[in-house]
Amino acid sequence: MPNLPQARKLHRFIDAQADIYDSALTELRQGKKEGHWMWFIFPQIRGLGSSTKGDFFGIQSRAEAREYLADPVLGKRLLECANVLLSVDGVTAEDIFGYPDLLKLRSSMTLFENVSENDAFTKVLEKYYQGLRDTKTHELLQAYGANE
Repeated sequence: MPNLPQARKLHRFIDAQADIYDSALTELRQGKKEGHWMWFIFPQIRGLGSSTKGDFFGIQSRAEAREYLADPVLGKRLLECANVLLSVDGVTAEDIFGYPDLLKLRSSMTLFENVSENDAFTKVLEKYYQGLRDTKTHELLQAYGANE
């Protein structure tokens, strides 16, 4: 169970997803992202981008990524989205997300693959990126290693 201060930090994601999660899931099922929800549906490690939203929704450490997955709402939703992506056929990550969001998905899946035993994230990386992980995410995870 997430600790209380961390749960409060994670609430930024729950708040952001409140009115858009169902639409995002529909877009994923249809194989075409149209809304502006990438930052809080598929979060990345902080430090990859320079946007205000990217910084606000950036995951600060492995520990925070684990807490995100352990959260009963956020973890369930992230896995649901990953599994929907695995069920969509005949499209590429670029078809679904466009540029640069296809890069954000790879970063997000790389992050959560590193902190989870669930193979859904690995399978998304294999299906859409030929198994290539995001190098910068790995570098930042190493740099943030003290914040385990």
